Amino acid sequence: MRQDNRLPRVLHALLHLSDMKDPATSEQLAGMLNTNAAVVRRTMAGLRDRGILTSIKGHGGGWQLARPLEKITLAEIYQALGAPTLFALGCGDEESQCLMEKAANTATARALQLASETFITALSSVTMADLAVDFEQRLAELGLSPDNLHHFADQHH
Repeated sequence: MRQDNRLPRVLHALLHLSDMKDPATSEQLAGMLNTNAAVVRRTMAGLRDRGILTSIKGHGGGWQLARPLEKITLAEIYQALGAPTLFALGCGDEESQCLMEKAANTATARALQLASETFITALSSVTMADLAVDFEQRLAELGLSPDNLHHFADQHH
């Protein structure tokens, strides 16, 4: 099963947006994420629809954060991405008349529901500002400052 890595990639893009003075074009974001602009537009549109981003049309336009980082939880972003399926696991034949299969399905469904609730709870307790703090700590550990960030980012993107 192919992994859905949109959540960490979008979090990455949003951190970059928070650091930019001007709106970022879909092409700029696509370059950062090593994808194409159409994928960026489709993905970011879901975040715009949830009030996480705004889009500005025309020359000088692009994507901007609609709210401060402190007001955006990772759970909101996950939901805006359509709440991708967490696991490849699923239940057996839902229509089965076998009582043993029903018991197995019930146990599996309960565990999957609990895991999903735990995941959402964890995402709900983290804001984009928390990720920004983590980033700043990593930057400081490397002896870098935001002033030389662009040079560092160019080397690592």
